[in-house]
Amino acid sequence: MAPTSTPPEDKERAGIQSVEVGFALLDVLAQAPGPLMLRDLAAAAGMSAAKAHRYLVSFQRLGLVVQDSGNTRYELGPATLRLGLATLSRLDAVKMARERLPALMEQIGHTLALAVWGNRGPTLVHWQESPLAVPVNLRLGDVMPMLTSATGRCFAAFMGHGIGVDQARAMIEAEMAQARKAGRHDVPHTPAQLDALLRELRQHGMGRVENVLLPGISGFCAPVFDADGHLALGVVSMGSSATFSTDWNGPLAQALKNMAKQLSADLGWTGP
Repeated sequence: MAPTSTPPEDKERAGIQSVEVGFALLDVLAQAPGPLMLRDLAAAAGMSAAKAHRYLVSFQRLGLVVQDSGNTRYELGPATLRLGLATLSRLDAVKMARERLPALMEQIGHTLALAVWGNRGPTLVHWQESPLAVPVNLRLGDVMPMLTSATGRCFAAFMGHGIGVDQARAMIEAEMAQARKAGRHDVPHTPAQLDALLRELRQHGMGRVENVLLPGISGFCAPVFDADGHLALGVVSMGSSATFSTDWNGPLAQALKNMAKQLSADLGWTGP
């Protein structure tokens, strides 16, 4: 009897099992709160430490994984950041926002950025620096704190329910605990103070900080909603506190909110 040939549809479905197995390690790292020891990473991925190590050696060569020479823990590498940023930048909302930033930059004259909710929190995915900007120690891929950045405050106030809410709540609680320990008065310490801050942000329709995250730097972040009313991204502007107006009703704030509101409408949002 002649050997049975593989049906064409089965050939199309065939893949490389080792790639699928190895991806489990990357998936575990992506969901972990921080770097992992080999034994913990392997156990979470359902494989032996020896097998996981072989994959990790190849992933390190590709830049998908890095290992801390001090504590030997593994973490996602720069190649995964590039892939993630490339994926995020291809989202329609981000594309549409990027196209509108040059006109907004010309109008307000301050550095602009875009942020979306990533697997670690509110993440900068685009950066457009003003020629007159004061250098700011931020970069693409940075995850912004929830309570000390305009970006984080925007997400805290407007992300509503759904993906990321539990994670955001945990981040907020951790930051409030740190603020209490440090004796900071510019960050909420209690649920009542947090509620008061979020009410103020929602009343004015955006996030704001003044010399909170970085000394001498102030910023706004306006929310952009999709057709389902979910927070799609935040449009961020920041600059030197000497020249950056944090007036809720000032021209800078209004320009940022108007751009975000128009983008939301173009994405199908029909809310207020």
